[in-house]
Amino acid sequence: MRKRMPSPFSFPALKKDDKVIVTAGKDKGKVGKIIKVDRLYHHVYVENINMIKKAIKPNQTSREGGFITKENFLNASNVMLECPHCHKPTRIAHKFFENGTKSRICKKCNEVIDQKK
Repeated sequence: MRKRMPSPFSFPALKKDDKVIVTAGKDKGKVGKIIKVDRLYHHVYVENINMIKKAIKPNQTSREGGFITKENFLNASNVMLECPHCHKPTRIAHKFFENGTKSRICKKCNEVIDQKK
């Protein structure tokens, strides 16, 4: 089996606990919170989006087998950040301030999304 190489393309500036809107796929238009980010494969896991059923065999920890539902990944290109100010799907810009901090900026309303140190 070949080892998967990291993608040469940059990953969008999405972080855990960001509110995103799904732009493509079976859950298009739904809004959810990011619970996990996999930057190597450009995957994001969004709360209650792209749910799958998985069969579980009985083992030492769970005596009963059965089916569980859990979130499956989405490609990061299929989600857009929802701006907390204008509540629209937006792209992200970065801005450096005089005091040396870097922040993410909404491209639609030019408001600061969050501050970095």
